[in-house]
Amino acid sequence: QVQFVESGGGLVQAGGSLRLSCAASGSTFTINPIEWYRQAPGKQREFVAKIYPSGTTNYADSVKGRFTISRDNSKNTVSLQMNSLKPEDTGAYYCGVNWMGLWGQGTQVTVSS
Repeated sequence: QVQFVESGGGLVQAGGSLRLSCAASGSTFTINPIEWYRQAPGKQREFVAKIYPSGTTNYADSVKGRFTISRDNSKNTVSLQMNSLKPEDTGAYYCGVNWMGLWGQGTQVTVSS
């Protein structure tokens, strides 16, 4: 099993930046794609970004060109660099392995206008 701990969330003004980190424990980290999802109040959880063990990445259209996902397999960490933040980026951000249903507790991002 893999466990995840997210950090780096906070309050930022529109146009600002934040860097989220996801620390993972467990032996399956390096062989699984890691994803970031987010959930705004009253809305369903939505896909944000994904990174495969090879380093290949996918992004939601709403964050392309603004967010960058990266991973360091030697440290079992995945990061999400978020630039040009918008109020609609507000929500709880979760990292994990989607197909296994494994997620962390989340970190809150709030973008003020």
